[in-house]
Amino acid sequence: MKIKFDSTFFLKSVSDISQLDIFNGIEVAFVGATNSGKSTTINCIANKRKISRTSKIPGRTQLINFFEVTNNFRLVDLPGYGFSKVSKLIKRKIEILIFNYLNSRKCLIGLVLIMDIRNPLKSSDLKMILFAIKKNIKILILLNKSDKVSISFQKKQCLIIKNYIFSISKFIKIYIFSSLKKNGIDNLKKELEKWNK
Repeated sequence: MKIKFDSTFFLKSVSDISQLDIFNGIEVAFVGATNSGKSTTINCIANKRKISRTSKIPGRTQLINFFEVTNNFRLVDLPGYGFSKVSKLIKRKIEILIFNYLNSRKCLIGLVLIMDIRNPLKSSDLKMILFAIKKNIKILILLNKSDKVSISFQKKQCLIIKNYIFSISKFIKIYIFSSLKKNGIDNLKKELEKWNK
């Protein structure tokens, strides 16, 4: 089913899932370490520069942000995990927020896991992959920031990661991606359209 991603708009932000009052339709959540490029990727999908706020400071996003693509299909920008210049209390609050959403949200059908191609497969990424497999949630991996490395490095890194991921699951697709150059954006949109069937 063809989707007009250009029609995507910001819907709402929540600091606690108890604030959610939307239960219809389906959602795809964008997850990854801080500064992996989740918000920029959503901007790239929507073809709008500032639909999702980005920051040069890791850990700035501390809310769950919802974007409506169609009446029954939403993209969800989750806070980044890992290093951030925030207090331990705020880090813990963010971790609980992410876990509560992932563990209880029945609308959630898929995860787009974004990793920096130069530093992929962090322990938190692996935990996210295993969690998705256990919960029977679809997962797609984007090796982002490919514009910062050579094509030969991209191919080598992608092969290493595919071999490792496929030893865990044969159903996870992996794409080389660049939100800056929009490399891989068509592959991402096609996968999202398949998930929206």
